[in-house]
Amino acid sequence: MAKKLNNKVALVTGGSAGIGLAIAKLFVAEGAKVIITGRRETVLNKAVAEIGNDALGIQADSSSLSDLDSLYKTIGEKVGKIDILVVNAAVYVLAPLAAFTEEMFDKQSNINFKGTFFTVQKSLNYLNDGASVILLSSIANEIGVPNHASYSATKAAIRSLGRSFAAELVDRGIRVNVLTPGPVDTTVFEQVASSQAEIDMMKSGMAAMTAVKRIGKPEEIAAGALFLASDEASFMLGAELTIDGGIKSL
Repeated sequence: MAKKLNNKVALVTGGSAGIGLAIAKLFVAEGAKVIITGRRETVLNKAVAEIGNDALGIQADSSSLSDLDSLYKTIGEKVGKIDILVVNAAVYVLAPLAAFTEEMFDKQSNINFKGTFFTVQKSLNYLNDGASVILLSSIANEIGVPNHASYSATKAAIRSLGRSFAAELVDRGIRVNVLTPGPVDTTVFEQVASSQAEIDMMKSGMAAMTAVKRIGKPEEIAAGALFLASDEASFMLGAELTIDGGIKSL
């Protein structure tokens, strides 16, 4: 059976853990040459070993324009041009509105919003015509959740960027779409919770919001990314693929 991404080159930012790592593994299984980015070298190296198949890991912070310039320069020298760009790098910073600091706001905005914008902008000379660009948003872009105001706003901005980028790049045959997950079982919970009990409480609370009464698996989101990256999604442009366990629809 033919693989869906044979001879394609894919860049997955934030590909060293969680959804990004699941996407990278699936893309490799479907025949792609995969490059991932991450901010922590040890985690990045471990992910590259897990992905296998000569995956390339490049340390980069998506909020740093100089890091992005260096990233694409390295890709150009080592791999050439890109057929698939998955903009997944993000941070999850939660706090009540009254307690949210400027530092927290700037960190989240710089990585999630600014990082997404310039990851795509800096890629333009390295994207093949006809490439697929996938931006990772969140179901939080449409619903109100306590402690999520800043995070939700950045993810709504990403949804908006998907429409605008799609309109600008259509003449090159580049398809820009947005992948919007609901709650997914990743290590992100460990970053915002102080104990296992708090992690379990967050997961059960988010599971209760879904129609299927569970949180998703990274592999389920990766399957959506594979569809958007493949020729099967050739008629999708500026669209949003929501995989949220029915939060928004039921």
